[in-house]
Amino acid sequence: MPKFAANLSWLFTELSFMDRFNAAAEAGFEAVEFLFPYEFGVEDIAKQLQTNNLKLALFNMPPGNWDKGDRGIAILPGSQDAFEQALVTALDYAEVLECQTLHCMAGLIPDDADLFQLENTYINNLKLACEAAGEIGCTIVIEPINSFDMPGYYLNYTEQAATIVEKVDAENLKIQFDIYHAQRMAGELAETFRTYKSSIGHIQIADNPGRHEPGTGEINFRYLFDLLDKEGYEGYIGCEYKPYGKTEEGLNWFIQTNAQPEH
Repeated sequence: MPKFAANLSWLFTELSFMDRFNAAAEAGFEAVEFLFPYEFGVEDIAKQLQTNNLKLALFNMPPGNWDKGDRGIAILPGSQDAFEQALVTALDYAEVLECQTLHCMAGLIPDDADLFQLENTYINNLKLACEAAGEIGCTIVIEPINSFDMPGYYLNYTEQAATIVEKVDAENLKIQFDIYHAQRMAGELAETFRTYKSSIGHIQIADNPGRHEPGTGEINFRYLFDLLDKEGYEGYIGCEYKPYGKTEEGLNWFIQTNAQPEH
């Protein structure tokens, strides 16, 4: 049976962030994830997790200045000091929140960039992140993001991410396999998962087109969930989608999936 985590940056957004934990638990989720927790006190988040008996599956390292357009700084030469500080902040949160998976965003390719230099910077920063994260039993994940929703993002394809993982050569570096992004860039979801499953540490879902809940588009999620079970995937599946309406009104897919008998 898949283990689903409600992404609280995308779901239950009609509520305040702190109220979304209870809403997720009431809806039947046993885990949550979110993008950036840093505007909230870590102890306040920990209290919500504990009160609602929820696990924290994943969150993102600080991405730089999001409001000014940063989408990660790991590839950017000259940003090593800022990356190290972001890493320290993220690991402080992860340790208190008992979160074992951190997403490190790569960043946007600067104009006239030296791609070789970007890759070297990325690899060195990931090695640093993995070493530090390993000290608290944490895994770093990198996510290919489609070039339609985020033009200029450095990492677009699962194969590309697998190459980076191989070059970094750290046991606690994995791929965050987002089914929506993968569908938009290349399709072949089942075969892609089978090919790279040993390197996949976290999965996220949304249907296509529209990035809405499963069952609203072209992706056969019932088949994919069965496949993940058969292939032995034991990690979390983050629900990172835009509900058509209120979150609760679009959870039939979740109720039906949890009601399926175990294989």
